[in-house]
Amino acid sequence: MLSVTTSTRLLLRRRRHLPLAARIRNLSRASSTEISILGQKYEVDGTTNITQSIIAKLPLRLHNQPAHPLGILRSKIESHFHDFVHLSSVHPVVTPAQNFDSLGFPANHPGRSVTDSYYVNKDYMLRTHTSAHEVETFATGQPKWLLTADVYRRDEIDSSHYPVFHQMEGACVFKTDQVAIEEMKTDNARLSRYLGQSNIVIEDIPHISLTNPAQPTHDPAHSELVALNLKLSINSLLLKLFGGGARDAPLQVRWIEAYFPFTSPSFEVEIFYQGKWLEILGCGVVQQLTFDNAGIPNNIGWAFGLGLERIAMILFGIPDIRLFWSTDPRFLSQFSENKITTFKPYSKYPACFKDVSFWIPEARLHENDFCDLVRDAAGDLAEDVKMIDSFTHPKTNSKSVCYRINYRSMDRSLSNEEVNNIQAKVVEQIKDKFGAEIR
Repeated sequence: MLSVTTSTRLLLRRRRHLPLAARIRNLSRASSTEISILGQKYEVDGTTNITQSIIAKLPLRLHNQPAHPLGILRSKIESHFHDFVHLSSVHPVVTPAQNFDSLGFPANHPGRSVTDSYYVNKDYMLRTHTSAHEVETFATGQPKWLLTADVYRRDEIDSSHYPVFHQMEGACVFKTDQVAIEEMKTDNARLSRYLGQSNIVIEDIPHISLTNPAQPTHDPAHSELVALNLKLSINSLLLKLFGGGARDAPLQVRWIEAYFPFTSPSFEVEIFYQGKWLEILGCGVVQQLTFDNAGIPNNIGWAFGLGLERIAMILFGIPDIRLFWSTDPRFLSQFSENKITTFKPYSKYPACFKDVSFWIPEARLHENDFCDLVRDAAGDLAEDVKMIDSFTHPKTNSKSVCYRINYRSMDRSLSNEEVNNIQAKVVEQIKDKFGAEIR
């Protein structure tokens, strides 16, 4: 059990009277009045919660590496939508207005919270989705485009979650005049013939319904045609990514009603793969507000967004999301441009568990705050973090928690000394950043 000196306890007790957010802001100000992101300086303020471990990821852009699983998958999707404009080098810092307001996110949406998103300061943040660039991209007048980028969300630590991941946004825009509507009908007929001759079984739902309606400003007939074009386009993409040959079992796809602030009607798409249903992407008919904000009001269209890691983990058989960030030749040498190959584990190194218990401060401590602290101290050596116990003192009503951190490298064995040093940094950060008292 770790202990602290009496004088340190007194200091911690005094600091606990400060709200948690204020203590973190004070730490940021004490460290620096500005931060540098991709060569640009930004002022630090009370909203700043971006960490150095996240800033270090910003230049890497794994999706632009052609022989990396994410780059291979990106190229495969782009080759399917060959007549779309392909964008992949968009700056990750956006305004909250770009990320939320321009897309119709409600003011109380949880994604706006500092516990869920990384803020550079009150005026700038790291994009949480590629949709943050929809308005500016639609404003260029491009009718068909794919945009691939790294996106950032504060999240838990385990084998399938990571604070940086990669999304691809695809969109197709149509005029609402009769000529454009007829062209869409022709395209729908072409795609329907192709899928009708393919080894695929589609479990469909109505294109619009009372629970998944067309937008009030849209002609329902136009909305139906756009939703159909979206479904046919996505079904053909899934067939390319997951479909087998004529002798294989047919690819099973099912469509599900969904809700997204920036589309209506909205859908999620699942495939039956290796014995279970897997969610692949979300999509829908773009909200008219987005087109209005982009300065192209007389248009209608669809958009989809998919996570590259989610699909790459399935296609390449990659078991841990941290592996995408490995620079070990034993990982990288398994992949080559334009080829889907199954990942072969090169070893399984032992885990090392360390527990830490502390009295939580009077202000509420969000688990994402703790996970970010662990990432800054341990980097990708933290395999998962779980709260294994909580205790409320019967007299003081003070609450303590115990977290178990599992340290494991994907590339080498960790020594006890190395892990102990990392754990010591975690403990010191708990005291310094949160003003918490170690039990």
